[in-house]
Amino acid sequence: MSENQNSRIREVNISQEMRSSFLDYAMSVIVSRALPDVRDGLKPVHRRILYAMHDLGMTADKPYKKSARIVGEVIGKYHPHGDAAVYDTMVRMAQDFNYRYMLVDGHGNFGSIDGDAAAAMRYTEARMSKISMELLRDITKDTIDYQDNYDGSEKEPVVLPSRFPNLLVNGSSGIAVGMATNIPPHQLGEIVDALLALSQDPEMTIAELMEFIPGPDFPTGGQIIGRSGIRKAYETGRGSITLRAKVEIEQKENGKESIIVHELPYQVNKAKLIERIAELVREKKIDGITDLRDESDRNGMRVVMEIRRDANAKVILNNLYKQTALQTSFGINMLALVDGQPKVLNLKECLTHYLDHQKIVIRRRTAYELKKAEARAHILEGLRIALDHLDKVIHLIRHSQTTEMAKEGLMQKFSLTERQAQAILDMRLQRLTGLEREKIEQEYQELVRLIAELRSILADEEKVLQIIRTELTEIKERFNDERRTEIISGGVEEFADEDLIPCEQIVVTLTHKGYIKRIPLSTYRSQKRGGRGVQGMNTSEDDFVEHLLITSTHHTILFFTNKGKVYRAKGYEIPEFGRTAKGIPIVNLLEIDKDEWINTIITIDEFDDNSFLFFTTKQGIAKRSPLSSFANIRNNGLIAICLREGDELISVKLTDGYKHIIVGTKHGMLIRFPETDVRTMGRSATGVKAITLEGDDEVVGMEILEEEDDVLVVTKNGYGKRTKASEYRVQTRGGKGLKTCNITEKNGTVVAVKTVTDEEDLMLMTTNGILIRIAVSDISRMGRNTKGVKLIRLSGDHEYVATVAKVSREEEKELESSDEG
Repeated sequence: MSENQNSRIREVNISQEMRSSFLDYAMSVIVSRALPDVRDGLKPVHRRILYAMHDLGMTADKPYKKSARIVGEVIGKYHPHGDAAVYDTMVRMAQDFNYRYMLVDGHGNFGSIDGDAAAAMRYTEARMSKISMELLRDITKDTIDYQDNYDGSEKEPVVLPSRFPNLLVNGSSGIAVGMATNIPPHQLGEIVDALLALSQDPEMTIAELMEFIPGPDFPTGGQIIGRSGIRKAYETGRGSITLRAKVEIEQKENGKESIIVHELPYQVNKAKLIERIAELVREKKIDGITDLRDESDRNGMRVVMEIRRDANAKVILNNLYKQTALQTSFGINMLALVDGQPKVLNLKECLTHYLDHQKIVIRRRTAYELKKAEARAHILEGLRIALDHLDKVIHLIRHSQTTEMAKEGLMQKFSLTERQAQAILDMRLQRLTGLEREKIEQEYQELVRLIAELRSILADEEKVLQIIRTELTEIKERFNDERRTEIISGGVEEFADEDLIPCEQIVVTLTHKGYIKRIPLSTYRSQKRGGRGVQGMNTSEDDFVEHLLITSTHHTILFFTNKGKVYRAKGYEIPEFGRTAKGIPIVNLLEIDKDEWINTIITIDEFDDNSFLFFTTKQGIAKRSPLSSFANIRNNGLIAICLREGDELISVKLTDGYKHIIVGTKHGMLIRFPETDVRTMGRSATGVKAITLEGDDEVVGMEILEEEDDVLVVTKNGYGKRTKASEYRVQTRGGKGLKTCNITEKNGTVVAVKTVTDEEDLMLMTTNGILIRIAVSDISRMGRNTKGVKLIRLSGDHEYVATVAKVSREEEKELESSDEG
């Protein structure tokens, strides 16, 4: 290695070098690329595009010019980056669905709200829009500073005069290093009104400013739900607002409904939205939409969804809000550069910084105009002197051999400056006429008055503010339009799903393999005992319905697993399917583990402090816990009972704390004891013995027993009977119990023990998916030690009774009458 090469090598600490280099890069991105300036609301690339167009004379009153010409000018002089990046930025500035007030007037294909890209820059044309000219107005009057471009060969503006508050009017978004900005657009008239009020009263609060600026106003319209997010963002600079599409439900003459979408949330792609809705309909995650089409044209947006006659359009719309971009959130982060440093700003700070910028612009413009007026007045003073001594001036000039001698002579004889003397020499002979002399005098007097006025403006800040108010009012009159985004306040913000879902009674079924669904209870017709039943569900040969629950769409359903964990879901959250469909895997609804399964489900109206949950396990263990302990259940479940090794949770019942409990076993034994025999325990407790089991016997059911109830027993082979509650004497918890059914090979072991009344119906489902509904009053009442009568005909040796549930006809009538009301 040569000595010269060795001298150029220096050792550096890699950690320090990385830190230094990364900080340099980060600051470059923050200051020179990603964040807008609080004064003009523009990032460098936007500012350079507008300045280049202004420099090229592509103003709003001139013909369009090729976009490629503008892009070439920008990257050649000011922005040494990719042409695609510059063109994409210019395209966005010309899109009425991206900019509230477009800064570029585009001619040609500049893309669409469906995500269509703009045509190549060689095909499109552009010029400045009328409002963007206000950003550069007075730029030639020394109103702003300039800096060298990237190679020092040109000058570019540091900031634009920005005669309207572009930062808030058009908003801005960008991702820097370690920070991001997302400022929403606003309605011009509202921002101007707030500025006018703030200029009059600098002590205004943000709440008072919000009387003029109720919230953002997006170019695509839509609705903002609630005001709390707006208020937080305006007060702190950070917040989140919920945006919704503007939708109406049309009622057709044939009774069918249609959902019509007229406006979308900001930056939502219409084509992708329609594709997403179609996907949800195909996957049956949203049911009831029969047709979906886009009828948008040049007159406006119109996306039509035809609704099935028996479906509820409001419920479907609520699901669309939940699962698609018809409802989105907009995270507001009002970060901008203030004196070259990034700062999170509240609403008042944004407005104040803009007013401060305008004060500087007006003062610099006034100083420029004063300097220009004084220079002209100085010339006119010399011309007045020359006209007052016209003959002497002419004589001096005629007798001077050179121009320089004439100039020197005028300066010495009449005490003129060099500029005044030169102006006299440059004066045309026609200015010597009487009329021209009057014009010079008139112009001079007007300049004297103008100079006095300009000096008074520079000496009085209130006059500066008055000029700002006048010019802002003029801009408002020229460019103001109607607000597009509607702000909906009140209770809509907390609008729950169930508020849009009709309260109706449903059947929830869960198969052995974990498929869950809900169907309206009205799907099933009541049948006489011994009937064949209707097809309730298509199941595979090795799957069958294991749990069947009658509940309401508005009730909470608690799911208890064999491991003693509990999960929760609302009735309406369970997907609705047809009678023969098997539903969806429950793992798609609840976050249950792979090695656990649901073995009991109950429904809860509300979590009352005076109510309890009573647990029974397969090994005969019982536990009682307050219902309020289960009010807040996480998505990944909660431990409901601590189980012993090899034990499983069998049944859970809702009680008031003073009921009688019956526990029935597979071999036909049953025990009755007061609930108070089991003390109240916490969620993680194991419990105490409810019944003593013999051999391979195990608990198959646990029920709450009222005095007027009968005890219903259903066996594996479709036999059943009911027995009066009085035949079961109250015993002490932990005993062997009494015989409740005579078990034979013909009727099979016990599969269900229920408490019933004559006002209830019984629903039985077999392992083949056959379901039958029969009145309890049709089932014979017999003694304890009997085998029962045939309740359902089974098709063969491999079909058994899988699930038994009871239906209260009185509750069903009450719910139907409340629905009608």
